[in-house]
Amino acid sequence: MTFATHTVQGDVSVVTLNRPERLNAISGQLLVDLHAALQAAQNDAATRVIVLTGAGRAFCAGDDLKEFGEQSETPAAIAEHCDRIQQITRDLMFGAKLVVGAVHGYAVGGGFEWVLNCDLVVAADNLVCFFPEMALGHFVTGGVTHLLPQALGHQRTMELIVLGERQSAQDLKALGLVNRVVPQDQMLDVALGLAHELATRSPGATARLKRALTCGPAIAEALALEGEAAAACFADPDTAQRIAAFAQKRL
Repeated sequence: MTFATHTVQGDVSVVTLNRPERLNAISGQLLVDLHAALQAAQNDAATRVIVLTGAGRAFCAGDDLKEFGEQSETPAAIAEHCDRIQQITRDLMFGAKLVVGAVHGYAVGGGFEWVLNCDLVVAADNLVCFFPEMALGHFVTGGVTHLLPQALGHQRTMELIVLGERQSAQDLKALGLVNRVVPQDQMLDVALGLAHELATRSPGATARLKRALTCGPAIAEALALEGEAAAACFADPDTAQRIAAFAQKRL
């Protein structure tokens, strides 16, 4: 079974996170499969626009904490995991094709980062997003230390990341972080309609616009700094203690 699928609908590719029994939580294999699906969509000659969505009750519930021990076992394992997470951000932001997020349920941690990495976002009215990283001793990795200050300013960014307060679809719409909020049963159809409309635009012009907006040195520097910080947090004994305490509360 693959944890991310790629299907083509005319000039639009749909990439779907496909681990619904775990709310599409981020595992090592999901990162491998999602990278492959996004690369397939980018390389498909017929595809002009990519829609990114999640199967089941959520878009992505963030890191699968059951794998923390394996991910943090050695410095090499930490570096590999952080790079794989950031590779998805590079796939979404640095690829030539526009990406429309179709997101619902929970988009937590890395899942929230991937929402922010999309070029446009159609949110279901049940969407809930937040960053749990700071409470767990983790660190954000999706370029959000660059993206959010641009969109929201320093203080609001600190509030979202440090406090980790839950944001509804309407909250995110008011902040300018999603484009449209629709009933969940309409989400994918609206996202596909938007994607097909975007596909009528010049692919050369949209690729150049995306490159101008996302491929500057600032975002690359942010990813590098986040990768270093995330690796340090993974190796910090305090993080292991916080995650163990969190897991114990959930039992």
